[in-house]
Amino acid sequence: MNERKKPLEGVRVIELANFIAAATAGRFLADLGADVIKIESSKGDPLRYTAPSEGRPLDMYENTTWELENANKRCISINMKTPEGKEAFFKLLDTADVLITNWRVQALERAGVDYDTIKEKYPSLVYALCTGYGEFGPDKDLPGFDFTAYFARGGYLEGLRQKDAIPMNVVPGIGDHNVGMNLAAGILAALYQAKATGKGEKVTTSLFESAVFNMGMMVQAAQYTDIGNTYPVSAREADNPFNSAWRTKDERFIQTCMPDYNTYYDRFMKCIGREDLVGFEKYFPVQNLQKNNLGTELYDIIMDAFQTKEVKEWKEILTASEIPFSVAQSWEEILEDKQAWANDCFYTMKYDNGNERTLVRPPVNFSEMGVPEYKKGPMIGEHGAEVLSEIGYKDEEINELLEKDALYIWKDNK
Repeated sequence: MNERKKPLEGVRVIELANFIAAATAGRFLADLGADVIKIESSKGDPLRYTAPSEGRPLDMYENTTWELENANKRCISINMKTPEGKEAFFKLLDTADVLITNWRVQALERAGVDYDTIKEKYPSLVYALCTGYGEFGPDKDLPGFDFTAYFARGGYLEGLRQKDAIPMNVVPGIGDHNVGMNLAAGILAALYQAKATGKGEKVTTSLFESAVFNMGMMVQAAQYTDIGNTYPVSAREADNPFNSAWRTKDERFIQTCMPDYNTYYDRFMKCIGREDLVGFEKYFPVQNLQKNNLGTELYDIIMDAFQTKEVKEWKEILTASEIPFSVAQSWEEILEDKQAWANDCFYTMKYDNGNERTLVRPPVNFSEMGVPEYKKGPMIGEHGAEVLSEIGYKDEEINELLEKDALYIWKDNK
């Protein structure tokens, strides 16, 4: 029996991008079988060097973050500031179905790879652009990272912090991964159209736009200024105390989520051992609770109850009572989570130095295609000669590009 083809086999993607968000889109397409060719400078993507900020060793040969964003891709390093490098780029684009970039608009225009220029020569190309703040408006040219454009400007830091407290810790990649998958969705729709009609499309998204969409429920609700609390709030003052995190006897936290307070009220009171509060009119229905501003009072009752048992006990009780909950896990615990392993969240990479590391996969699964392979992310320019040969360059021409510093292939100088 022939092995089933991957959905995007035969599709070529050129990734003219660095860091995380745009690379996430490219990684996902690569997993689906697309030939994703990443273009880097000779210095390499700055993402190659972020290990110290993440608490891991800086090692070109064992770079877990690089793998996460760039597995299954090929890489060519061409100097687009040289005529020869620019020519090689456009010859490569001649063979492409998709171009992904996160360059700022001014840089794209200077290089002659802005959308208006590209679409004249490549009318069927899908042109995908990822930015910090969107294409338009007064801040369209600002540099954007997920810490700033997503978490801060997008409402996470102010909306999710406890009242009178500093904002929560944020970690890199959360916003970027969200944006990258949004971009991938747009690319796939545009690619379908291009294959069906021959007409390309420009697909754009940004960190800021994705954050606004994610916060949509609460951003919309903020228009009703005479109802509910204005964020940030203390957890004790939330409109629905059932959607809170509870401290256990062994200093762990359990998050519960019961958006429909009235449906869960009696069951939850029994669960925490407060049968005396079942049907109690002070707290039920929710209209009584809110009308009399008793949310903080009920919150304290529940918190006191949770601190009488350890997390292991609460897991059994809450599961038996069918209360929606999860224990607040550490990253170390996630690495051992059987549910994650059962659903192919992880892959065990064996490095040449003998180390085995758990790597994370993109979160979309395909039953017929099966679990995608996981090839290490490429070294800087690793596939340069191979890629140029495929598009017609002879060996002597490739060597000439190397001599003119229009092409670069990384070599270990150790």
